[in-house]
Amino acid sequence: MVDSVYRTRSLGVGAQGIPDQYADGKAAKVWELYVGSKSERTEVYKSWICNLLKTKNCKTILDVACGTGVDSLMMVEEGYTVTSCDASDKMLKYALKERWTRRKEEAFDKWVIEEANWLTLVEDLEDVDHSGFDAVMCLGNSFPHLPDFEGNLMNQKISMKNFQEMVKPGGIMMIDHRNYDAILDKGNVPQGKNIYYKGSCTKDIKTSLVYVNGRPHMVTLDYTIDIDKAKKTLESEGHSFPKHMGNEPYSNFRLSYYPHRLNAFSELLKEAFGPDCKYSVYGDFKPLGEVETPAYYIHIVEKPPLKA
Repeated sequence: MVDSVYRTRSLGVGAQGIPDQYADGKAAKVWELYVGSKSERTEVYKSWICNLLKTKNCKTILDVACGTGVDSLMMVEEGYTVTSCDASDKMLKYALKERWTRRKEEAFDKWVIEEANWLTLVEDLEDVDHSGFDAVMCLGNSFPHLPDFEGNLMNQKISMKNFQEMVKPGGIMMIDHRNYDAILDKGNVPQGKNIYYKGSCTKDIKTSLVYVNGRPHMVTLDYTIDIDKAKKTLESEGHSFPKHMGNEPYSNFRLSYYPHRLNAFSELLKEAFGPDCKYSVYGDFKPLGEVETPAYYIHIVEKPPLKA
């Protein structure tokens, strides 16, 4: 994708304030083709998350990066009490539709879905019980969507502090990001199987790097989805192909991210949760070092319990 003026997001997405990169609706429409069927997570992803929540005795979950609802849906189906939020109404409408479709199931009737911005999370969720959640999750490389306009990570620090406030004492925060160390060092996304979803319709992901005053400022990914393959896959599973996808053989959308290096992101988390927090990090859901070049880093931080 070549532009005479370099664009950080798909056409039609506003550039004022904290941008909703899904505002044009294009990425939201294609996203489920990228991730694959809602019911088909990779087993390592599903079992790893559920085992962690069980080990930590978690019952209530706040998904602060709900998107179309793929992660929240899995948690609801596993029997957790889930509250989900996202800043993109274009993405949330798919989660709301899923809840409405399955509203006669008690777990889905109790599934709370709200529109909320990370910078004003506590205020936006004022009707939610602020005694805290057993677990707060921000997965799918969502946090790097937050830009660093000022160059001091102020938005990131505010958001992390708000996440921390939503976690019960003794509760956990799960948050991930792509391996931006590898992307910045090598100039492209680490190749390999998607560790989260079984979507097999991604034809290509092109990587662009933006530097400001010699410092990495933005990573832009151009996704190309094979629509013909997606159609055949859906039909083979007994699903109808969405009419809004049209008849083009491929669909393209662009998303931009702030490139967090692993060590810097670890320090950002520890600063928000305090020196007494318990912290660990995994590469592609395995202990750090087992995977030579992981595609994703998953951070787990445990909020200190209240002192007696």
